[in-house]
Amino acid sequence: MTRDTEAAQPLLGVAATVVLLRDSSTGPEVLLLERPRHRGSFAGAWVFPGGGVDPEDRRAADAAAPADPASAGEQTAGRGSVGLPDGLGPAAEAVEQLAARRAAVREVREETGLEVMPEALVATAVWVPPRSVPKRLRTWFYLTTAPPGTIVLAEDEVIDYAWLRPAEALERHASALMTLVAPTWVTLHGLQGYGAVADIVASAGQRPLAHYETRLGASERGPALFWAGDVAFADDALAEQAGGRHRLEIGRMPWVYSLS
Repeated sequence: MTRDTEAAQPLLGVAATVVLLRDSSTGPEVLLLERPRHRGSFAGAWVFPGGGVDPEDRRAADAAAPADPASAGEQTAGRGSVGLPDGLGPAAEAVEQLAARRAAVREVREETGLEVMPEALVATAVWVPPRSVPKRLRTWFYLTTAPPGTIVLAEDEVIDYAWLRPAEALERHASALMTLVAPTWVTLHGLQGYGAVADIVASAGQRPLAHYETRLGASERGPALFWAGDVAFADDALAEQAGGRHRLEIGRMPWVYSLS
């Protein structure tokens, strides 16, 4: 299958996700929320807090942009961007990120009762679902140190929560004890190996904003997700040929991530 043969679905909106981190005696932990099992987006999956950008977020971003069009991208200034989301120019990207940042703060508050500061959010990635997905939301990923406070879950959106080391969450997924979706899995994979939350935040602030335009295809291991830089990003027939790798093979457990 090639990119041209995928059923194209328009993007329906923008969303924001926040990776909340805290230190523990065994290393950095991340907050994961369990979605209701039989309804809503990501039913039954464990995800980071987040949700869609609403019209008020967009209006506020549009109003703020003329006075300081770069303010939305302050966390990515000087870091560059590995691909702008769906061909957005820098000005449009800045406005979109300002709206997403506002939504990120609101969604964390609504889903967990925690109050994060907008300026503390470090933008790390933009995720674009495969063209065949019915509901396509371009999602901005942020991370930050978790603020103090008691977690109070939004009962209509979240049924449980857990603080876990990234490696532990991935192990639970591999053992079918926890359901993860690809962006969550890849993010957790990248959070491994750090000794403290401060190290994660500092490293994230130095990296370019990553852009994951996802294509669903197949390799010898079965279904796979491909991203730019993979030899098979445009055509599955090239999946086993020598060349760059940027893919997540999801055909069987454990999932296998390759980046070279």
